[in-house]
Amino acid sequence: MKKPNMPKIPAIPSIDFGALAEDFRSLDPKDIGTWPVLPRVTVLFGLFVALLVGGWWFDWNTQLEDLEAKRQQETKFKNEYLDKKKQAVNLEEHRKQLAEIDKTFGALLKQLPNKAEMEALLIDINQAGLGRGLQFELFKPGRETTRDFYAELPISLKITGTYHDLGAFSADVAKLSRIVSLTNVAISPDKGALLKLDATAMTYRYLDEEELAAQRRAKAAQEKAKGARK
Repeated sequence: MKKPNMPKIPAIPSIDFGALAEDFRSLDPKDIGTWPVLPRVTVLFGLFVALLVGGWWFDWNTQLEDLEAKRQQETKFKNEYLDKKKQAVNLEEHRKQLAEIDKTFGALLKQLPNKAEMEALLIDINQAGLGRGLQFELFKPGRETTRDFYAELPISLKITGTYHDLGAFSADVAKLSRIVSLTNVAISPDKGALLKLDATAMTYRYLDEEELAAQRRAKAAQEKAKGARK
């Protein structure tokens, strides 16, 4: 059986680089129109490549960097949009949470006495100990420390009593209508079945409007002084 005749692939013409180089040497730069086709094509291709490289170096490179920066900015804006969209969708829930926080904060604030009520609170702490038959060796208010909207007043305590009475006193302090916390508690044996309690009763009060205004003025003065130093 005869094999079918396959079409012949035309041979790729060979390039005579020697003749091409000779053509370039004999070219007249003042009369480009008389140049052979191959040198003209070669020169045109070289000019085209040079234009591409020059355009990329002097213009396109900067445009590509700007394009990449814009893409990153677009991604940032998309993320911000999605975050704000989520917040908008959950706005009503956030409002409910904020109202609940305000309610809780108001309830806690009511447990803080003002400056005029601090004396009554100290009396309540003292009476809680006396009511349990405890002996006070020390009941000394310390230095008040001011915070953002409240002030802390530590009271150094040294009390003697039985284990049961000391425990009952701690429970009575925790049940007071005002917030009082016992810290730095240390218990040591005393005479007989008695124990000695060393502790700090930390009391809190909220700042009045005058104190808050003074605090804001002090902060503003500090920020102004920092800005002047810069």
